[in-house]
Amino acid sequence: MESPDFNQIIDRHNTGSVKWDFLDRYLHINKTELLPMWVSDFDFQCPKEVLQALASRIDHGIFGYSERDEHYYQAVIDWFSRRHQLTLHKEWFTSIEGVVPGLALLIQLLSKPGEGVIVQGPYYSSFAKIITMNGRTVIENPLLEGAEGYKIDYRHLEHILEQHRPPVLLLCNPHNPTGRCWDRDELLQLLMLCKRYGTTIISDEIWADLILPSGKFTSILHLGSEWHSHVIAATSASKTFGLSSLRISNFLIPAPALRQAFTDRLNAHGLDVFNSLSMTAATAAYQYGETWLDKLQNYLAENRRWFEQALTSSVPWCRMTKAEGTYLAWLDCRDLGLDDNTLQQVLLQKAKIAVSMGYSFGDSGKGFIRINLGCPRQYLEKAISGLAQLTP
Repeated sequence: MESPDFNQIIDRHNTGSVKWDFLDRYLHINKTELLPMWVSDFDFQCPKEVLQALASRIDHGIFGYSERDEHYYQAVIDWFSRRHQLTLHKEWFTSIEGVVPGLALLIQLLSKPGEGVIVQGPYYSSFAKIITMNGRTVIENPLLEGAEGYKIDYRHLEHILEQHRPPVLLLCNPHNPTGRCWDRDELLQLLMLCKRYGTTIISDEIWADLILPSGKFTSILHLGSEWHSHVIAATSASKTFGLSSLRISNFLIPAPALRQAFTDRLNAHGLDVFNSLSMTAATAAYQYGETWLDKLQNYLAENRRWFEQALTSSVPWCRMTKAEGTYLAWLDCRDLGLDDNTLQQVLLQKAKIAVSMGYSFGDSGKGFIRINLGCPRQYLEKAISGLAQLTP
């Protein structure tokens, strides 16, 4: 197989890219001369086998109503068995175009207006959006910040579980933006607390395949069948293989009654037909993308090592949080002594980079920024050069 060149610069302008073409719309800034490092998609071509499968499907020329076939199911099941030693069953699958829409529908299904949903800050901003816009309340369980990365504050978690009795906790594993991979003991403690108070855990596991050498992914489904009535896992090929706009995600729901209730909710919204190209891409990626992913993981790990070393030597005021997964860097900028608005302005005007501002991840993100390391090394060099222009 031809080896992928992750150092290749591919111009993404004028392709409808949110990250490259819509800075002005979403961040309200002029995109000229800015390096966009804010959206969590990477700047690499997907595996050649996926491109070939898509080309073959397009050449067929007919795009009628489509459904998941046996190849799709088996590709996902085999992938999780090989990569994660996790046994999935076909009957667990429910599918929808995107993880976030599925989370929103589950929040509607499992909670009532005015009830709380727990998130662990710093949290992915879309979590807060789908909670509040569905008339529910965000209950934050801030993670504990430490030299070895972030940890779950179980004492605070039990306090809010007891006080609010929230029906849902949204877990992110691996965690966006901090890169933590929750281990078996951490997940067990979380499960025991949530079961005690009748709280269902929905685990967003979209980053599961993008693990660093120091990390190990443990799914909420790894913990055993005794927990299955209280857990849902959300997965997708999109982050792993760069297929974010070819949207199809799988919500794995072992509990039959809960699964049927969610399926009924999908049908009530007419979400019972699937994009043929999305299924083609995901199937090919899971069937043939393993070697490509191994090389990508090595490249991303080296990007992180290089970037952290460059920060230490050229940007000493900026500290990178220890991570075990994702291609995101969570950077502590508090030593600059700037408020968040000022920090954003100097990053745009002086450093010439567009990042995800930490305050968009809740109160625990203030003073931080999130940078996307899923890009050719040349972009990281430019980012370091820009950050080095800033001094406390």
